[in-house]
Amino acid sequence: MDRDRVGALLAEWGEPAYRLTQGVQAQGAGADTWEQVSSMGKALRARLSGHEPLWTLRPVERLVSRDGTVKWRLELADGREIEMVLIAHARGRRTLCVSSQVGCALACRFCATGSMGFGRDLTTWEIVDQALLARREAEADGARLSNVVFMGMGEPMQNLDAVLAASEELHRPAPGLGLSARQIAISTSGWVPGIQRLAGYPLPLRLAISLHAADDETRGALMPVNARFPIANLMAECRRYCDATGRRVFIEYLLLDGVNDDPADARRLANHLRDGRFHVNLIEYNPTDGGFRSSRPERRERFLIALERAGIEASVRRSRGADVAAACGPRAARATA
Repeated sequence: MDRDRVGALLAEWGEPAYRLTQGVQAQGAGADTWEQVSSMGKALRARLSGHEPLWTLRPVERLVSRDGTVKWRLELADGREIEMVLIAHARGRRTLCVSSQVGCALACRFCATGSMGFGRDLTTWEIVDQALLARREAEADGARLSNVVFMGMGEPMQNLDAVLAASEELHRPAPGLGLSARQIAISTSGWVPGIQRLAGYPLPLRLAISLHAADDETRGALMPVNARFPIANLMAECRRYCDATGRRVFIEYLLLDGVNDDPADARRLANHLRDGRFHVNLIEYNPTDGGFRSSRPERRERFLIALERAGIEASVRRSRGADVAAACGPRAARATA
Protein backbone atom coordinates (compact mmCIF):
# COMPACT_ATOMS: atom_id res chain seq x y z
CA MET A 1 0.00 0.00 0.00
CA ASP A 2 1.23 3.50 -0.79
CA ARG A 3 0.65 4.76 2.73
CA ASP A 4 1.56 8.34 1.86
CA ARG A 5 -1.09 8.57 -0.85
CA VAL A 6 -3.74 6.65 1.11
CA GLY A 7 -3.07 8.75 4.21
CA ALA A 8 -3.43 11.96 2.19
CA LEU A 9 -6.71 10.76 0.70
CA LEU A 10 -8.13 9.83 4.09
CA ALA A 11 -7.12 13.20 5.53
CA GLU A 12 -8.71 14.98 2.55
CA TRP A 13 -11.93 13.08 3.14
CA GLY A 14 -11.94 13.98 6.82
CA GLU A 15 -11.37 10.42 8.00
CA PRO A 16 -9.60 9.81 11.35
CA ALA A 17 -5.92 8.86 11.28
CA TYR A 18 -6.62 5.38 12.60
CA ARG A 19 -8.23 4.43 9.29
CA LEU A 20 -4.78 4.21 7.73
CA THR A 21 -3.66 1.96 10.58
CA GLN A 22 -6.66 -0.28 9.94
CA GLY A 23 -5.65 -0.64 6.30
CA VAL A 24 -2.04 -1.40 7.17
CA GLN A 25 -3.04 -4.00 9.74
CA ALA A 26 -5.47 -5.67 7.33
CA GLN A 27 -2.84 -5.82 4.59
CA GLY A 28 -0.38 -7.43 7.00
CA ALA A 29 -3.06 -9.90 8.09
CA GLY A 30 -3.63 -11.11 4.54
CA ALA A 31 -6.19 -8.83 2.89
CA ASP A 32 -5.76 -8.56 -0.88
CA THR A 33 -8.25 -5.76 -1.59
CA TRP A 34 -9.98 -2.95 0.27
CA GLU A 35 -13.17 -4.97 0.16
CA GLN A 36 -11.53 -7.41 2.60
CA VAL A 37 -10.70 -4.70 5.17
CA SER A 38 -13.65 -5.55 7.40
CA SER A 39 -12.73 -3.00 10.07
CA MET A 40 -13.82 -0.23 7.68
CA GLY A 41 -17.32 0.62 6.58
CA LYS A 42 -18.53 -0.55 3.18
CA ALA A 43 -18.77 2.97 1.73
CA LEU A 44 -15.20 3.87 2.68
CA ARG A 45 -13.89 0.58 1.31
CA ALA A 46 -15.64 1.26 -1.99
CA ARG A 47 -14.30 4.81 -2.12
CA LEU A 48 -10.73 3.70 -1.48
CA SER A 49 -11.05 0.95 -4.10
CA GLY A 50 -11.83 3.61 -6.67
CA HIS A 51 -8.74 5.66 -5.88
CA GLU A 52 -5.83 3.53 -4.61
CA PRO A 53 -5.12 -0.23 -4.58
CA LEU A 54 -4.43 -1.91 -1.27
CA TRP A 55 -1.21 -3.31 -2.74
CA THR A 56 1.28 -1.43 -4.92
CA LEU A 57 2.14 -4.62 -6.81
CA ARG A 58 0.37 -7.67 -8.19
CA PRO A 59 1.85 -11.18 -8.53
CA VAL A 60 1.60 -12.37 -12.12
CA GLU A 61 3.85 -15.43 -11.87
CA ARG A 62 5.08 -17.57 -8.99
CA LEU A 63 7.69 -20.29 -9.52
CA VAL A 64 8.93 -22.72 -6.87
CA SER A 65 12.38 -24.29 -7.11
CA ARG A 66 13.23 -27.85 -6.15
CA ASP A 67 15.18 -26.42 -3.19
CA GLY A 68 12.18 -24.43 -1.90
CA THR A 69 13.22 -21.05 -3.28
CA VAL A 70 10.25 -19.05 -4.58
CA LYS A 71 10.48 -16.47 -7.36
CA TRP A 72 7.75 -13.98 -8.24
CA ARG A 73 7.23 -11.77 -11.24
CA LEU A 74 5.33 -8.75 -9.97
CA GLU A 75 3.41 -6.13 -11.92
CA LEU A 76 3.44 -2.56 -10.65
CA ALA A 77 0.59 -0.08 -11.01
CA ASP A 78 2.12 1.42 -14.19
CA GLY A 79 2.41 -2.00 -15.87
CA ARG A 80 6.16 -2.36 -15.36
CA GLU A 81 7.46 -5.59 -13.87
CA ILE A 82 10.05 -6.62 -11.32
CA GLU A 83 11.14 -9.88 -9.71
CA MET A 84 11.74 -10.88 -6.12
CA VAL A 85 13.09 -14.10 -4.65
CA LEU A 86 12.47 -15.81 -1.29
CA ILE A 87 15.29 -18.20 -0.39
CA ALA A 88 14.62 -21.16 1.91
CA HIS A 89 17.12 -22.05 4.64
CA ALA A 90 17.27 -24.61 7.42
CA ARG A 91 15.29 -24.21 10.66
CA GLY A 92 12.43 -22.38 8.98
CA ARG A 93 14.34 -19.25 8.01
CA ARG A 94 13.69 -17.33 4.80
CA THR A 95 15.75 -14.60 3.12
CA LEU A 96 14.09 -12.14 0.77
CA CYS A 97 16.12 -10.85 -2.15
CA VAL A 98 14.30 -7.61 -2.81
CA SER A 99 14.37 -5.31 -5.87
CA SER A 100 14.90 -1.56 -5.59
CA GLN A 101 14.57 -0.49 -9.24
CA VAL A 102 12.91 -1.56 -12.46
CA GLY A 103 15.97 -2.66 -14.43
CA CYS A 104 19.39 -1.15 -13.73
CA ALA A 105 21.54 1.57 -15.27
CA LEU A 106 24.93 0.05 -14.44
CA ALA A 107 24.97 -2.62 -17.19
CA CYS A 108 27.17 -5.24 -15.52
CA ARG A 109 27.97 -7.74 -18.26
CA PHE A 110 27.21 -10.88 -16.23
CA CYS A 111 23.80 -9.67 -15.04
CA ALA A 112 20.52 -10.14 -16.89
CA THR A 113 19.00 -7.16 -15.09
CA GLY A 114 21.78 -4.94 -16.39
CA SER A 115 20.89 -5.89 -19.96
CA MET A 116 17.38 -4.45 -19.44
CA GLY A 117 18.54 -0.88 -18.99
CA PHE A 118 17.00 1.44 -16.43
CA GLY A 119 13.22 1.76 -16.10
CA ARG A 120 12.60 3.70 -12.88
CA ASP A 121 13.18 3.71 -9.16
CA LEU A 122 10.79 1.80 -6.94
CA THR A 123 8.95 3.71 -4.24
CA THR A 124 9.39 3.00 -0.56
CA TRP A 125 6.05 1.21 -0.44
CA GLU A 126 6.73 -0.90 -3.53
CA ILE A 127 9.78 -2.20 -1.68
CA VAL A 128 7.89 -2.73 1.58
CA ASP A 129 5.08 -4.57 -0.21
CA GLN A 130 7.61 -7.08 -1.53
CA ALA A 131 8.60 -7.84 2.06
CA LEU A 132 4.97 -8.13 3.18
CA LEU A 133 4.25 -10.58 0.37
CA ALA A 134 7.36 -12.58 1.28
CA ARG A 135 6.40 -12.68 4.95
CA ARG A 136 2.96 -14.00 4.01
CA GLU A 137 4.57 -16.74 1.90
CA ALA A 138 7.00 -17.69 4.66
CA GLU A 139 4.33 -17.88 7.34
CA ALA A 140 2.05 -19.96 5.12
CA ASP A 141 4.91 -22.47 4.93
CA GLY A 142 5.40 -22.48 8.71
CA ALA A 143 8.59 -20.41 8.38
CA ARG A 144 9.62 -16.84 9.16
CA LEU A 145 11.11 -14.00 7.19
CA SER A 146 14.50 -13.69 8.88
CA ASN A 147 16.55 -11.54 6.49
CA VAL A 148 16.10 -9.01 3.70
CA VAL A 149 18.89 -8.32 1.23
CA PHE A 150 18.83 -5.57 -1.39
CA MET A 151 20.41 -7.82 -4.00
CA GLY A 152 17.55 -8.06 -6.46
CA MET A 153 16.95 -5.88 -9.50
CA GLY A 154 18.58 -2.46 -9.48
CA GLU A 155 21.41 -0.58 -7.78
CA PRO A 156 20.12 0.25 -4.28
CA MET A 157 22.55 3.11 -3.75
CA GLN A 158 21.02 4.96 -6.71
CA ASN A 159 17.62 4.85 -4.98
CA LEU A 160 18.89 5.30 -1.47
CA ASP A 161 16.12 7.55 -0.10
CA ALA A 162 13.50 4.88 -0.80
CA VAL A 163 15.79 2.02 0.26
CA LEU A 164 16.54 3.60 3.63
CA ALA A 165 12.91 4.55 4.23
CA ALA A 166 11.87 0.98 3.41
CA SER A 167 14.59 -0.37 5.72
CA GLU A 168 13.18 1.76 8.54
CA GLU A 169 9.79 0.16 7.96
CA LEU A 170 11.28 -3.33 7.80
CA HIS A 171 13.01 -2.64 11.12
CA ARG A 172 10.10 -0.93 12.87
CA PRO A 173 8.00 -3.06 15.26
CA ALA A 174 4.42 -3.87 14.29
CA PRO A 175 2.82 -2.78 12.10
CA GLY A 176 6.34 -2.82 10.60
CA LEU A 177 8.10 -6.13 10.08
CA GLY A 178 10.27 -5.97 13.20
CA LEU A 179 13.52 -7.17 11.63
CA SER A 180 16.84 -6.47 13.32
CA ALA A 181 18.82 -3.87 11.37
CA ARG A 182 21.64 -6.41 11.14
CA GLN A 183 19.25 -8.71 9.28
CA ILE A 184 18.96 -6.13 6.49
CA ALA A 185 21.79 -5.87 3.95
CA ILE A 186 22.35 -3.38 1.15
CA SER A 187 24.49 -4.62 -1.72
CA THR A 188 26.08 -2.14 -4.09
CA SER A 189 28.12 -2.46 -7.25
CA GLY A 190 30.42 0.17 -5.79
CA TRP A 191 28.43 3.41 -5.83
CA VAL A 192 30.73 5.39 -3.52
CA PRO A 193 28.39 8.32 -2.68
CA GLY A 194 25.89 5.83 -1.28
CA ILE A 195 28.54 4.16 0.87
CA GLN A 196 29.53 7.56 2.23
CA ARG A 197 25.95 8.29 3.16
CA LEU A 198 25.36 4.87 4.70
CA ALA A 199 28.43 5.34 6.92
CA GLY A 200 26.64 8.16 8.71
CA TYR A 201 23.24 6.51 8.86
CA PRO A 202 22.08 5.63 12.41
CA LEU A 203 20.49 2.26 11.60
CA PRO A 204 23.27 -0.41 11.59
CA LEU A 205 22.43 -2.01 8.26
CA ARG A 206 24.90 -4.43 6.71
CA LEU A 207 26.92 -3.41 3.67
CA ALA A 208 27.93 -5.76 0.85
CA ILE A 209 30.13 -4.82 -2.11
CA SER A 210 29.74 -6.59 -5.45
CA LEU A 211 33.42 -6.59 -6.38
CA HIS A 212 33.82 -9.61 -8.69
CA ALA A 213 37.41 -8.86 -9.72
CA ALA A 214 40.67 -7.89 -8.07
CA ASP A 215 42.17 -5.65 -10.77
CA ASP A 216 40.74 -2.67 -12.59
CA GLU A 217 41.17 -4.09 -16.07
CA THR A 218 39.10 -7.18 -15.34
CA ARG A 219 36.55 -5.37 -13.21
CA GLY A 220 36.17 -2.61 -15.74
CA ALA A 221 35.43 -5.15 -18.45
CA LEU A 222 32.76 -6.75 -16.25
CA MET A 223 31.36 -3.67 -14.51
CA PRO A 224 31.35 -0.26 -16.25
CA VAL A 225 30.88 1.46 -12.86
CA ASN A 226 34.56 0.71 -12.19
CA ALA A 227 35.55 3.51 -14.59
CA ARG A 228 33.98 6.01 -12.20
CA PHE A 229 34.96 4.31 -8.95
CA PRO A 230 38.13 2.18 -9.42
CA ILE A 231 38.95 -0.55 -6.93
CA ALA A 232 41.46 1.48 -4.91
CA ASN A 233 38.96 4.33 -4.41
CA LEU A 234 36.17 1.90 -3.60
CA MET A 235 38.19 -0.02 -1.03
CA ALA A 236 39.42 3.20 0.57
CA GLU A 237 35.79 4.24 1.00
CA CYS A 238 34.99 0.84 2.50
CA ARG A 239 37.76 1.32 5.06
CA ARG A 240 36.38 4.74 5.97
CA TYR A 241 32.99 3.07 6.38
CA CYS A 242 34.51 0.47 8.71
CA ASP A 243 36.26 3.18 10.73
CA ALA A 244 33.06 5.21 11.05
CA THR A 245 30.74 2.34 11.94
CA GLY A 246 32.92 -0.32 13.55
CA ARG A 247 31.26 -2.86 11.23
CA ARG A 248 32.83 -5.12 8.65
CA VAL A 249 32.01 -5.18 4.95
CA PHE A 250 31.00 -8.25 2.97
CA ILE A 251 32.70 -8.69 -0.38
CA GLU A 252 30.57 -10.47 -2.99
CA TYR A 253 32.66 -12.25 -5.63
CA LEU A 254 31.13 -14.17 -8.53
CA LEU A 255 33.51 -16.85 -9.71
CA LEU A 256 33.61 -16.80 -13.52
CA ASP A 257 35.48 -19.59 -15.24
CA GLY A 258 38.79 -18.40 -16.68
CA VAL A 259 37.97 -14.74 -15.99
CA ASN A 260 38.55 -14.00 -12.30
CA ASP A 261 39.05 -17.39 -10.62
CA ASP A 262 42.78 -18.01 -10.75
CA PRO A 263 44.72 -18.30 -7.45
CA ALA A 264 46.64 -15.22 -8.59
CA ASP A 265 43.31 -13.36 -8.63
CA ALA A 266 42.71 -14.56 -5.08
CA ARG A 267 46.09 -13.24 -3.97
CA ARG A 268 45.38 -9.88 -5.60
CA LEU A 269 42.01 -9.79 -3.86
CA ALA A 270 43.67 -10.57 -0.53
CA ASN A 271 46.00 -7.61 -1.00
CA HIS A 272 42.96 -5.31 -1.01
CA LEU A 273 41.58 -6.85 2.19
CA ARG A 274 44.61 -7.17 4.45
CA ASP A 275 43.28 -5.21 7.41
CA GLY A 276 40.81 -7.94 8.43
CA ARG A 277 37.56 -5.95 8.29
CA PHE A 278 36.15 -7.91 5.37
CA HIS A 279 34.46 -11.23 4.75
CA VAL A 280 34.44 -12.67 1.23
CA ASN A 281 31.38 -14.49 -0.09
CA LEU A 282 32.32 -16.55 -3.13
CA ILE A 283 29.23 -16.94 -5.28
CA GLU A 284 28.34 -19.65 -7.75
CA TYR A 285 27.37 -18.00 -11.02
CA ASN A 286 24.35 -19.01 -13.06
CA PRO A 287 24.73 -18.34 -16.79
CA THR A 288 22.86 -15.59 -18.63
CA ASP A 289 23.28 -14.42 -22.22
CA GLY A 290 26.56 -12.72 -21.30
CA GLY A 291 28.66 -15.70 -22.36
CA PHE A 292 30.21 -16.47 -18.96
CA ARG A 293 30.36 -19.80 -17.14
CA SER A 294 30.58 -20.66 -13.48
CA SER A 295 33.97 -21.74 -12.21
CA ARG A 296 34.59 -25.46 -12.08
CA PRO A 297 34.62 -26.92 -8.55
CA GLU A 298 38.37 -27.55 -8.57
CA ARG A 299 39.10 -23.94 -9.56
CA ARG A 300 36.73 -22.66 -6.90
CA GLU A 301 38.49 -24.79 -4.28
CA ARG A 302 41.95 -23.52 -5.31
CA PHE A 303 40.68 -19.93 -5.13
CA LEU A 304 39.25 -20.48 -1.65
CA ILE A 305 42.46 -22.11 -0.42
CA ALA A 306 44.53 -19.19 -1.77
CA LEU A 307 42.36 -16.73 0.15
CA GLU A 308 42.59 -18.74 3.36
CA ARG A 309 46.37 -19.01 3.05
CA ALA A 310 46.48 -15.24 2.73
CA GLY A 311 44.56 -14.95 5.99
CA ILE A 312 41.26 -13.82 4.46
CA GLU A 313 37.98 -15.02 5.94
CA ALA A 314 35.90 -16.47 3.13
CA SER A 315 32.98 -18.79 2.47
CA VAL A 316 31.14 -20.19 -0.55
CA ARG A 317 27.54 -19.13 -1.05
CA ARG A 318 25.78 -21.99 -2.79
CA SER A 319 23.42 -21.29 -5.65
CA ARG A 320 19.72 -21.47 -4.81
CA GLY A 321 16.76 -21.45 -7.17
CA ALA A 322 18.74 -21.95 -10.37
CA ASP A 323 16.05 -24.18 -11.91
CA VAL A 324 13.57 -21.27 -11.85
CA ALA A 325 16.15 -18.60 -12.85
CA ALA A 326 16.08 -17.18 -9.32
CA ALA A 327 19.81 -17.39 -8.60
CA CYS A 328 22.54 -14.76 -9.00
CA GLY A 329 22.74 -13.61 -12.59
CA PRO A 330 19.61 -14.53 -14.51
CA ARG A 331 16.98 -12.23 -13.01
CA ALA A 332 15.20 -9.97 -15.44
CA ALA A 333 11.73 -8.67 -16.19
CA ARG A 334 10.22 -6.22 -18.60
CA ALA A 335 11.50 -2.70 -17.98
CA THR A 336 8.56 -0.99 -19.65
CA ALA A 337 4.87 -1.66 -19.92
